[in-house]
Amino acid sequence: MPSNDPTAAGSRGDAAKLAALRRTKLIATGALCLCVALFAVSRLLQPRYPWLGFVAAFAEAATIGGLADWYAVVALFKRPLGLPIPHTAIIPANQNRIADNLGRFIEINFLAPAPVREKLQEVDFAALVADWLSDPHRAEGLSRFVARLVPQTLAAIDRSGLRDFVAERMLAQLDRVQIAPLAAELLSAFTEDRRHQKLFDQLTRVIGGFLADEDALAAMREKIRNELPSLFNLFRADAYLLKKIVASASGLLEEMRADPEHPLRHEFDRFVHKFIEDLRTSKAYARRAEAMKRDFLARPELKSLTGDVWESLRRLIEQDAAAPDSKIREHLTGMFVEVGRNLARDEAIRADMNEGFVVALSSFVESQKSGVSGFIADQVKRWDLGQLTHLMEINIGRDLQYIRFNGMLIGGMAGLVLYVGELLFLDR
Repeated sequence: MPSNDPTAAGSRGDAAKLAALRRTKLIATGALCLCVALFAVSRLLQPRYPWLGFVAAFAEAATIGGLADWYAVVALFKRPLGLPIPHTAIIPANQNRIADNLGRFIEINFLAPAPVREKLQEVDFAALVADWLSDPHRAEGLSRFVARLVPQTLAAIDRSGLRDFVAERMLAQLDRVQIAPLAAELLSAFTEDRRHQKLFDQLTRVIGGFLADEDALAAMREKIRNELPSLFNLFRADAYLLKKIVASASGLLEEMRADPEHPLRHEFDRFVHKFIEDLRTSKAYARRAEAMKRDFLARPELKSLTGDVWESLRRLIEQDAAAPDSKIREHLTGMFVEVGRNLARDEAIRADMNEGFVVALSSFVESQKSGVSGFIADQVKRWDLGQLTHLMEINIGRDLQYIRFNGMLIGGMAGLVLYVGELLFLDR
């Protein structure tokens, strides 16, 4: 079965590169030895076969070119034949300089603002977020993660004093609210379409209930008896008057309930509208309302109430977040899924989000790129010299070996041209 280990895959790749490098080196060395042998044989047989002078000239120059390029390639990685020749083992001797230059090269050419922005603009970050959130399973996992943070978040709010700060800010904002105009607007909304007449109907029912209560009637009769002369009480005038008062009042209440246009209803309308207008314009009402508001906000019970409400809300949230069938998690999951679906449908929002991602990430890269180049340079500087040389040699050494082939070929051609020039111009 093939291995999925990336380290093993990298080792196999390095082994293949090293084998290819060794084969190329062997072929290049063999070609150089062939040039030497060809030169020797051509020189020995040249007196008998003059045309071998061309072969000897080519082989001689090819040998020189091959040796020169062998020296150049070897000098990059080590000292040729182990000799302390100046300006050899160039890569090991300049490890720090190569590391710094490599870091700066990557910073300037790969992490420049324009290329980074251009590359980031190719990625649809918003679509990735939308696809991720639209998956109910992932959204549920995110909601569980958020729910686990709830206790720590609430505890942090308590420790930070944010709760008291918010309460103070709310009270400060309430203190700025003008109660009288606000009450006038609320009452105006309530009285639209004469909805306040329902309150009038309720008042008539309350009064009717009072008139039907035996204890209330007894108290009224006692009051009437005390106000009448004693002579009238002998003839039970108090009972007669009470009966008439109750009958008249009940009849009036029945009339008002039955007639939507009863004059007393219109009088109630005028009273309510005048009261609303006074609330809206009267300075005296405004002063009394502000005094009541400040007295209410200054009461210590209010601060205690806000603390109790917060503690109750906190316990409720913590208990629900820890419950197996948490409503908070359920609503969060639904919210995340809906956000993902809406985001997938709205191209304008996705475009704005992508632009925000590009700006944020490009700014981050710009602020951190010097650190990236420094990190790369530090890593290269920490590499073992043998490891560094080996790594570069197996990756580019095979291509460098072809320089030896080119050197032999170009050198041989140059030697052949010079030999022909010698025959044409110097042997006359």
